[in-house]
Amino acid sequence: MLLGDRVRLRALEREDIPTFVRWFNDPEVIEDLVAFAPISLVAEAAWFDGLQASESDYVFGVEVQVGGGWRHIGNVGLHGVNWKDRCVTAGIVIGEKVCWGKGYGSEAMLLLLRFAFHELNLHRVELEVFEGNERAQKIYARLGFVAEGLRRQCIYRHGRYIDAAQMSLLRPEFEARYGGES
Repeated sequence: MLLGDRVRLRALEREDIPTFVRWFNDPEVIEDLVAFAPISLVAEAAWFDGLQASESDYVFGVEVQVGGGWRHIGNVGLHGVNWKDRCVTAGIVIGEKVCWGKGYGSEAMLLLLRFAFHELNLHRVELEVFEGNERAQKIYARLGFVAEGLRRQCIYRHGRYIDAAQMSLLRPEFEARYGGES
């Protein structure tokens, strides 16, 4: 379990699959994600099984405290760890729309970055942000990510091609901003 001030990250469980299916079948939730087609329980269960066998993917449930318990509101993960070059691609989804805009995603991403740099000993975390998602670009920049470039017209959405901004954060940059291991 990875603990923050208002957020905790925990291992995913098979019982979470119906929640993922609900989130990933909501057009608003997937608007800025790679996912674009409806997903079934069977397909999501196959993804979950593959994740359990993976040695290069780390995905956690994002939970916030509600009343006396914890509520699963999203997922955050590291995908395709390249152990030789010590780099990885990060991703996040806050699937519970009532939790959007409250800073939970930023805190979850910060916990994930600390895990990437201080537990996995990675050097670089990268991600992509789709055109039109300026809010996410600002959040990532506030966390310390640096814009590196643009993948022009690489995503096809709503009948047109859109760009994706490439951003990354290096371990020395993270440590200068947030301190070393704790």
